[in-house]
Amino acid sequence: MGGVDSYDEQAISDDDAIVINFAHGDPTLYEKFWKDVGDEAKLVISGWETMSYFSNKDNMCWFLEQKFAEKVRRLHKLVGNASVDGKHVIVGTGSTQLFQAALFALSDPNSDHPTNVVTSIPYYPLYPALTNFMKSRLYQWGGDVENHRGKEGPCIEVVCSPNNPDGLSKQAVLTCENEKIIHDLTYYWPQYTAITTAADHDIMLFTLSKITGHAGIRIGWALVKDDKVARKMIKFIEMNTIGVSKDSQLRAARILSFVTNSHANPSLVRGVGGPFFHYARRTMTERWNRLRDAVQRSNGALTLTNFPSQHCNFTDDIVETHPAFAWMKCEKEGVDFQGVLKEHNIITLNGEHFGVENCYVRISMLDIDPYFDIFIKRISTIY
Repeated sequence: MGGVDSYDEQAISDDDAIVINFAHGDPTLYEKFWKDVGDEAKLVISGWETMSYFSNKDNMCWFLEQKFAEKVRRLHKLVGNASVDGKHVIVGTGSTQLFQAALFALSDPNSDHPTNVVTSIPYYPLYPALTNFMKSRLYQWGGDVENHRGKEGPCIEVVCSPNNPDGLSKQAVLTCENEKIIHDLTYYWPQYTAITTAADHDIMLFTLSKITGHAGIRIGWALVKDDKVARKMIKFIEMNTIGVSKDSQLRAARILSFVTNSHANPSLVRGVGGPFFHYARRTMTERWNRLRDAVQRSNGALTLTNFPSQHCNFTDDIVETHPAFAWMKCEKEGVDFQGVLKEHNIITLNGEHFGVENCYVRISMLDIDPYFDIFIKRISTIY
């Protein structure tokens, strides 16, 4: 299976019986970089440290470690993908918890009807699942944003940009008076897309897992403008998990510090692929070039999303988009594309999970090299 915690590359051969699970987005792709870095990003926490619930009792987000907040702000200023001035940093157990906290904060507890949560299709499958999981009277899944044009009543629009699964840049669709917006910017980083502007929205969600690959730390953060919304989000996390692991925050701070320092002082990463975002961008570019070459061999049976080249403010160069997921379509009518891939021991998610037709599948581009190599060989010969 792809995405295991440890592996022996020598033991992974092109065996037809090996199942390649590219249905998830476990970012083990970056493991090689961090292995090469070695102890440079290591953190030791003594037994007496981080014992208290509180990081700073005087801070609105009382469980937020100051070191973590500082490294988050420093990273965004380096990359230029989000404005941090005048924003509250709220830490969460991944962006999943922060998404739920934002729904809670933006809903009206005095409303007679649940607030509809909507987004553009194709959408991230966990949006409807997370929205409806608790069967809350505060909010409910409302589906495709296009079905709510011109309708009255409050709603929360989720804007995922670059979008999961298709990698396209997105903007808010609705302009109604009562609309509230959550911007999920999980993939707005230089290895995936051009950084064209510093996003400056009311609520912006980020997660460590898709930046550096450290999914197991379970750390995400939100940048929030409004004091009242920030307080309600913090209250949700307080009631949900009584804060967020301080150990995880300190380790995340160490990793983010190394990422930033690798660009400020490239000698730190001499011999390990260069500064982190340059390494990650180069790796994603190579993978997408290989995938597009493989798809071309299908003689039009398979297609991928086309992206415009744009100027990236971070690299100061014209770059192409190389998303964390490939949104692949089978152009043959009546074909169970997910089933065809499964016959070749490639596990994916079909379009049904994303609100569209099943001629589409989403494929992770973030697994380890040996599994990606096998995947490319198999996809090259399907049609």
